[in-house]
Amino acid sequence: MDDSTEATADKVIASVDALTAQLASARQAIGEVFFGQDDVIDQVLIALLSGGHALLVGVPGLGKTRLVETLGQIFGLQSKRIQFTPDLMPADILGAEVLDMADDGSRHFRFVEGPIFTQLLMADEINRASPRTQSALLQAMQERRVAVAGEDRPLPSPFTVLATQNPIEQEGTYPLPEAQLDRFLFDIRVPYPDRATEAKILTVTTGVEQPSPVATMTAAELAAAQQLVRQLPVGEQVLDGILRLVRAGRPGEAEAKPEAVQHLEWGPGPRAAQALMLASRARALLQGRYAPSLDDVIALAEPVLRHRIALTYVARAEGVTAKDVIDALVREIR
Repeated sequence: MDDSTEATADKVIASVDALTAQLASARQAIGEVFFGQDDVIDQVLIALLSGGHALLVGVPGLGKTRLVETLGQIFGLQSKRIQFTPDLMPADILGAEVLDMADDGSRHFRFVEGPIFTQLLMADEINRASPRTQSALLQAMQERRVAVAGEDRPLPSPFTVLATQNPIEQEGTYPLPEAQLDRFLFDIRVPYPDRATEAKILTVTTGVEQPSPVATMTAAELAAAQQLVRQLPVGEQVLDGILRLVRAGRPGEAEAKPEAVQHLEWGPGPRAAQALMLASRARALLQGRYAPSLDDVIALAEPVLRHRIALTYVARAEGVTAKDVIDALVREIR
């Protein structure tokens, strides 16, 4: 290792050490407001550190909105919320040009930014909007810019979308196509709280004083952390594990496992491998480690792959779930 490489490695190690304490404080602050959902908190933080977007799936009343508000306060992010409805139009999200008249009587067009021009956007019940509106949001999520009236307008940095879906009410909804679901780094499932957690929720949230989150990081520090994630080295074992896992889930590939061939219409694409690579690095950083391990890949396989595979009709009829297939694929790389 030459001097410049060693200096770079030392700088990364020092940055990880400094950031670990900040992330621990942020995680603790979130846990004081959003109780008992440790896995959900970790996955949302990993999505933020990766610079990706996440889909939060859970029944109403589990605190998804409260979680997003808390993240904005703790990380010092400008945050906005959009309630998706069938009559929501793309311009309601992206913004539009309006005709203004100056004092001298001259007229000119002025662009009025939509709510997407923020750092943390909550897209509440995204599947209630029309496909046209969904596509406008998802294109902006991917390209991190908005094109209106022939002019590109970059979105703020950092920029993260946390979208929610209600899994039990499907009337009047427009399910996201698989190609658009692929834009989300994670599919995060928000379960019911356990008994002890629910008792704490009842005690804390029905009193006179409500817990208020305290800022522990700034938007600039989060942006620096996202760059640091990309600098963490990835070993050959981890890289090989990601490739084996993703390629094993593609029917028709020579490396496909029997579970994929038997139960899947199609499997994860290259974007899934990219998501696993970034998210594994972010998980290592969140835990204060200098490089990801195969355990990180295994831990994140389900939220990364769940929305990127499609079960066959026969598999669904037999009660096979996406989790069953992912668990079978993960066993191959342990």
